[in-house]
Amino acid sequence: MSYFRAAVCAALCLFGAVTPVSGQDVTLSSPDGAIEVTGNLLGFDGEFYRVDTQFGELTVDGSGVLCDGPGCPSLSDFVAEVTLAGSSTMAEVLLPALIEGFALRNGYQTAREQTDSREFAYSLSRNGHVAARFIFYISNTDEGFADLLANQADIVMALREIREAEHLLAKEAGMGDMTVSNRGRVLALDAMVPVVAPTNPVRRISLPQLAGIYAGKITNWSELGGPDAPITAHLPVAGSGLAQALEDKLLAPAELSLSQDIRRHDRGSTLVRTVATDPFAIGIASFAETGTARMLTLTGSCGFSLSAGRRTIKTEDYPLTSPMFLYLPARRLPRVARDFLTYVRGPAAQIVIRRAGFVDQAPERMPLAVQGERLSNAIKAAGADISLTELQRMVVGLDGLQRLTLSFRFEAGSSRPDAQSRNNVALLAREIEAGVYDGRRLVFVGFSDGEGPADGNRAIALRRAEAVRRAGEKAAETANLDRISIETEAFGEALPIACDNSAWGRQVNRRVEVWVR
Repeated sequence: MSYFRAAVCAALCLFGAVTPVSGQDVTLSSPDGAIEVTGNLLGFDGEFYRVDTQFGELTVDGSGVLCDGPGCPSLSDFVAEVTLAGSSTMAEVLLPALIEGFALRNGYQTAREQTDSREFAYSLSRNGHVAARFIFYISNTDEGFADLLANQADIVMALREIREAEHLLAKEAGMGDMTVSNRGRVLALDAMVPVVAPTNPVRRISLPQLAGIYAGKITNWSELGGPDAPITAHLPVAGSGLAQALEDKLLAPAELSLSQDIRRHDRGSTLVRTVATDPFAIGIASFAETGTARMLTLTGSCGFSLSAGRRTIKTEDYPLTSPMFLYLPARRLPRVARDFLTYVRGPAAQIVIRRAGFVDQAPERMPLAVQGERLSNAIKAAGADISLTELQRMVVGLDGLQRLTLSFRFEAGSSRPDAQSRNNVALLAREIEAGVYDGRRLVFVGFSDGEGPADGNRAIALRRAEAVRRAGEKAAETANLDRISIETEAFGEALPIACDNSAWGRQVNRRVEVWVR
């Protein structure tokens, strides 16, 4: 009985009240019948009951109670169910590939059941018994968060970060702080890429030009050096994470609004097929879904250029990177779901992510010799503030080291790392704990934008490098740091990635990189 009281007390402390949802009545009672809790069953993971009661939402250990009522699950043939809602890009390709990989690794057989065009499920069986079902609701990021807040989904598939209004609603509903790393997880990396038909003669486009097209300011290809023909712009449906990320990352910094003349598509694959067959169309697509369309190289007014590729996306050097998130509320998921979430962070899953056409998060090392495009940009940007001597100091300092594909950037106007960078801190910490860098030299290198005096920028960049170093050391709780030589260095504005003549470009240039020998 005391065990049951403790479980109820703990649940009351952990979970706030929520709006009642439809469910089936159950009564959980202690073995001697002295304590009873009645309410609507919200979920059962094979170990714990989650019940909406007059006290709010409670989570109770099933081993210490008896269940009575029409909603009580069968304990002998229990099937764990996990519902995922949101992004069609993630639901159609990436998550099914990861579930197949997880099942193969753990001895499950899989079966896919298509309910309709917007819903399907994967059943995982072992020895003829169905152990779990992963149910997918295909929509967009907005609807994914709405399903979560309505208690109709366990996990959100999102192509953007959670927004402040969604974060506050989730917190009020007792779902915890969805912005922390264990609640909002980067599953894989993607990018927004401008695509055109293979027959379109235009090869390059600047970010201001791209923003101008989607704001309705640029309407003819002749303004981009192409033929005298009207531009038809395409985007995913409103509410999709990709379209919203475009507004946040491309239009908002330029203080522009999206044109009403954009043609919308409910699937990324449909958008790409349409653009690929129209010589006067342009679209924004996922890097993993470019199909037969041709990607345009991004350029800047200062002469910089960057193409979307696995490494430029992984390092966030490509301007329009777009992490793919899984958002989980602060509630206990079934064991099979917890095992799956552990699997997707491991090395086996990174191989599956690559094979599915997306960009994985496994850290890679790049020698200075493959930094040609970046070094070329550095030489172009050199001037009165950045002398040949400073460029030589940087090249000599990095010579013999390899750059990790883990970059650290900060939220606009803040010293707080952005969502992908917080995830990168955890990735680096896990490698340090695993002894990957034992006996090696790790150098945290800070870079800045070109605003202000060079000496001041170098000092700011060094402080950022030291902050990221401290965050990595703190996260690597079980590591023996005496086995690693850890240093910080800064080269300020000497190695820009983007043009400094825009707020967006300056923010991208403010970063910390990790180099290893």
